[in-house]
Amino acid sequence: MQNTSYIALSRQAALQRQLDVVANNMANANTTGFKSEQMMFREFLVPTRSSQRAIGGKLSFVQDVGVLRDTREGPLTKTDNPLDFAIHGDGYFQIETEAGMRYSRSGHFRMDQTGMLVNSQGFAVMDDRDQPIIFAPNETRIEVSEDGTVSTENGRVARLKVVKFSNDQELRNAGDTLFETTLEPEVVARPAIVQGMIEESNVQPVVEMTRMTQILREYQGVQKMLDTEHERTMKAMQALSGARPA
Repeated sequence: MQNTSYIALSRQAALQRQLDVVANNMANANTTGFKSEQMMFREFLVPTRSSQRAIGGKLSFVQDVGVLRDTREGPLTKTDNPLDFAIHGDGYFQIETEAGMRYSRSGHFRMDQTGMLVNSQGFAVMDDRDQPIIFAPNETRIEVSEDGTVSTENGRVARLKVVKFSNDQELRNAGDTLFETTLEPEVVARPAIVQGMIEESNVQPVVEMTRMTQILREYQGVQKMLDTEHERTMKAMQALSGARPA
């Protein structure tokens, strides 16, 4: 009797974590460069006391094994802001933070008080020499070519560093659309950067709402089964003890 409840509870716990992932996707539907995620599940078999027998079986639990990130490119939106950059195709901008190098698809940049190119959190955007990109006070006409070369009215300033990885799923969320990883980045030789545009989130709100509704229905179905199992157990205990129902 307890095994049924344990299996059902394992499914409910997995559904709760899945709902958290969907809710996070919905919350970041308008976050530039955000990539949607979904849970990965597998069957987890636990031997029973009778497993050593010829007809022994195993209990099948639900186990969430990780999160799969959708790395597909989000829609590009025109902003006409000269410091907004979008990467078309593979690649990440390299950002230097206080905790080390981080990587991001969000190219919503700005210039700080010192003339340094930074992201929305104020962290420096790296060039291909792993140095911050700094503009002179009199430089106002900023242009970025497709290969990432940054120029002004005074000439070439630097080249944006765009990197890629052997397995994008190894990147871990570091907050604020930043990723961290122990993998060695590989420089993209021919990036495709578009100035005056940003990459929107690739979250599809309608799809996420459908998933949320499905998760809720599944959770309610499991709860109904638990309630039915509890009622059956109580009736069995009353029958075995000879007690009359209250």
